[in-house]
Amino acid sequence: MSHQPAVATKMSGEMDKPLISLHLVDSDSSLAKVPDEAPKVGILGSGDFARSLATRLVGSGFKVVVGSRNPKRTAGLFPSAAQVTFQEEAVSSPEVIFVAVFREHYASLCSLSEQLVGKILVDVSNPTEQEHLQHRESNAEYLASLFPTCTVVKAFNVISAWTLQAGPRDGNRQVPICSDQPEAKRAVSEMALAMGFMPVDMGSLASAREVEAMPLRLLPAWKVPTLLALGLFVCFYAYNFVRDVLQPYMQESQNKFFKLPVSVVNTTLPCVAYVLLSLVYLPGVLAAALQLQRGTKYQRFPDWLDHWLQHRKQIGLLSFFCAALHALYSFCLPLRRAHRYDLVNLAVKQVLANKSHLWVEEEVWRMEIYLSLGVLALGTLSLLAVTSLPSIANSLNWREFSFVQSSLGFVALVLSTLHTLTYGWTRAFEESRYKFYLPPTFTLTLLVPCVIILAKALFLLPCISRRLTRIRRGWERDGAIKFTMPTDHALAEKTSHV
Repeated sequence: MSHQPAVATKMSGEMDKPLISLHLVDSDSSLAKVPDEAPKVGILGSGDFARSLATRLVGSGFKVVVGSRNPKRTAGLFPSAAQVTFQEEAVSSPEVIFVAVFREHYASLCSLSEQLVGKILVDVSNPTEQEHLQHRESNAEYLASLFPTCTVVKAFNVISAWTLQAGPRDGNRQVPICSDQPEAKRAVSEMALAMGFMPVDMGSLASAREVEAMPLRLLPAWKVPTLLALGLFVCFYAYNFVRDVLQPYMQESQNKFFKLPVSVVNTTLPCVAYVLLSLVYLPGVLAAALQLQRGTKYQRFPDWLDHWLQHRKQIGLLSFFCAALHALYSFCLPLRRAHRYDLVNLAVKQVLANKSHLWVEEEVWRMEIYLSLGVLALGTLSLLAVTSLPSIANSLNWREFSFVQSSLGFVALVLSTLHTLTYGWTRAFEESRYKFYLPPTFTLTLLVPCVIILAKALFLLPCISRRLTRIRRGWERDGAIKFTMPTDHALAEKTSHV
């Protein structure tokens, strides 16, 4: 006999409060009643994910039956349209049943084996990192071994409870799905579409281990760009430390270690941002040069260049992050006590020298142009960063997106170069700037960007531009590709496919 939803008993302690509040669940009148002809779906479990899943299913037009070991206590946590009952009754009529319990509790479901014969079990669990390394088989494969008469589908494990509650607009819409039965995958895929998500077929159930590893990854596409940014920061910071702190201390007996927290960091950040921005557009130049040299676009790029091209978005966002920090640090420079002491000392020197007016026209113009170019460069970088967000990028067509990321990106590189040149002015030609015979930092950062700008200028020449355009439209130089059968398997994987 099924139990209708009842008011949950009051639980003690702040930790007993559910993730999905009763107010949020009942605030939508569409969740109050589901048509009788709606397809019925079962859920085993009463945790946060099960409650969020029930809310999304009811809102998508499904009739939900929840199986719980204590339905009276948990009924009030679910939408009023969802039927909360014991596990045995919850699995009797639905053909698709979501298993929203942890792996260690799978064995407790073995008593339901007879009722689950022929059912589709959707495993939504995720292992911890330690469990993933400990078990050779995935949670879904383990569930399939316990219920051989059922069809197990791995799905919805990459979707968080919050995304289910708030809707797919606030999270990733893709739902990887894998199973050994195509019909079961099709049924779950249709449910995912009805819930507003985008199903992605990952193949057989053997892929479940890879699907379960997805939520365990911590920003996999950001590892290399982050290490690159940290490496550049350490190198430039050490270089600036030697020039601005160590050299005055050793040769002039001046203690300038107070510059380490702010001044040296502020000198390092623009260098890192500038170099990272140049590294966004350098692989495009190398790829164009390779295509010109090969006379075709149908040959694979080297692996290092291919990976470099794929990480340009992350490198660009890290460049914007460093540039934004540089702007904030620059605003903080006048707030330093050291800066105030320098102003007082300068005023005293001016009085002692009987100079009533101190004005250097060249320095005034240099600083005005330097700041203006810096603001323009940061503003352009901000536009690039905003348009890289999926919600903004999806609203642009390909031509608009390419214009912003390519054309405006190159404009940002040119503005950053002019900003750096204005900062340096004539300092690169002053002997006093070469401390420990080391050139100023800005001269080092100019090398790669200037090469990129010159290469871009060469590509704009009509003779080169027309040839590159023809290659990218499918033209091939005679003999550019030789169709030979590779004897080595590793070589076969690198062979270009036309």
